[in-house]
Amino acid sequence: MKKTVTWILIADGTQARVLEHTGPGKGLVTIKGLDWSIPPLQTHDINSDRPGRSHSSVGSGRSAMEPKTDAAQHREAEFVRSVADVLDGKAKSGAYDRLVIAAAPIALGNLRKVLSDHVKKTVVAELDKDLTNVPTQQLDRHLDGIIAV
Repeated sequence: MKKTVTWILIADGTQARVLEHTGPGKGLVTIKGLDWSIPPLQTHDINSDRPGRSHSSVGSGRSAMEPKTDAAQHREAEFVRSVADVLDGKAKSGAYDRLVIAAAPIALGNLRKVLSDHVKKTVVAELDKDLTNVPTQQLDRHLDGIIAV
């Protein structure tokens, strides 16, 4: 009988890692090559230039234009999208059978938007909690009731 491989994605908007669980009592193993991070930046770090200016439609006034999207939020959404793309490729190749997602609430919302249908079918649980800074050996407390570590 083939063992069921469960992956646990631990993520927020700037870092993510995947752990593997192959059965009760086997613990969690970090999968090499499936950990990502980007340096966290604030919007003012990304948008260092002054905003553009536009002419008023009435009169001769000019005013600053605000960007339509927050640059830091866009950057984090793109990071989450890249993680989702890797998960999709790995799911299609049969690397895992089930997926548990533990992510910071905003990252979890972004993930839900970009996960492929194939990956969504493998998701067995979601935990809207940022566990990125929790050591691997302490994750079992947070995953109790979801998987038997």
